[in-house]
Amino acid sequence: MDRKNEKSEAKGKGGNKPLQSDKPEGFLQVERILTFQLLPKIIKRRVYALKRLQLQSANIEAKFYEEVHELERKYAGLYQPIYDKRRDVVAGTVEPTDEECEWQSDREEVELAEDLQKKAALEEKQAESAGTDDPKGVPEFWLTIFKRVDMLEEMLQEHDEPILKHLLDITVKFSEPGQPMSFILEFHFEPNGYFSNSVLTKVYKMKSEPDAADPFSFEGPEIIDCEGCKIDWQKGKDVTVKIVKKKQKHKGRGTIRTVTKEVPQDSFFNFFNPVKASPDGMDEDLDFTLATDFEIGHFFRERVIPRAVLYFTGEALEDDESYEEEDLEEGEEEEDLDEEGEEEDEGDFDPTA
Repeated sequence: MDRKNEKSEAKGKGGNKPLQSDKPEGFLQVERILTFQLLPKIIKRRVYALKRLQLQSANIEAKFYEEVHELERKYAGLYQPIYDKRRDVVAGTVEPTDEECEWQSDREEVELAEDLQKKAALEEKQAESAGTDDPKGVPEFWLTIFKRVDMLEEMLQEHDEPILKHLLDITVKFSEPGQPMSFILEFHFEPNGYFSNSVLTKVYKMKSEPDAADPFSFEGPEIIDCEGCKIDWQKGKDVTVKIVKKKQKHKGRGTIRTVTKEVPQDSFFNFFNPVKASPDGMDEDLDFTLATDFEIGHFFRERVIPRAVLYFTGEALEDDESYEEEDLEEGEEEEDLDEEGEEEDEGDFDPTA
């Protein structure tokens, strides 16, 4: 193999980046340990001192995140009156004043096509002349959010939608001082014909301390487990199961009978009956399911609850898409730079070598 081809193959897909090793991870770990053990004793002694300093840093970082959690809990109390007012407006128990409804929307009106403006004005005039009653609050506020957010829409089934029309509010509560770190998602429902619960809860338990077995993997608080709640379904209204009929033939008499039984079915409300984390480990599918559950809980807490109206209007979705597009463009630019770098390297090749 000549040097030009050798250099080209060594770069791989990433241009100037070397190919990742195809050695097993276990082998690489042993290799790293052996490399460290071959260092002079005086160097290893100093490295051990550095690792002790690193552990002290991790413990301080854990304390930092505990204080952040306390700040979140403090400011949750300041946000709550705003969220309560949002709930009342959505539910229609409070009508905002004219002053509270003022909003700078010139840009939005300019972007709206002229024919759509005329159509909207005509429909509004027709509704007024017909004496149509104003709808109460903001109908299907939370259901609309579920439908617009991909992560939530994937959980949503058609039989869930009539129930989620009764969802009044979603709130988050943080653990009290001195208690293990956690947060609770609360889903508040108006009286309905599906279940008797007024609130469905999901508790996410967190850990914010370095693991004794692997302290240097600490990167901040992590969700370690979650716990749902029992839904008191009305008879025949449980959407997490379905009734199937099965024919059975008697071996001796040959008679046939039809039996019915309940089997699980997909539903958003399975969210309140999560997979339990096992200290003995789980298979890959269950581990993925639990990780997805943690991600959804975090998304409710950090994005949906604080910015609900922007997900309802779609503005928050536009922001999310903008970030994704920006990341993609940066990735493409890096790839172009890699290709240019590869051409420069090939230009440096000395055919006489």
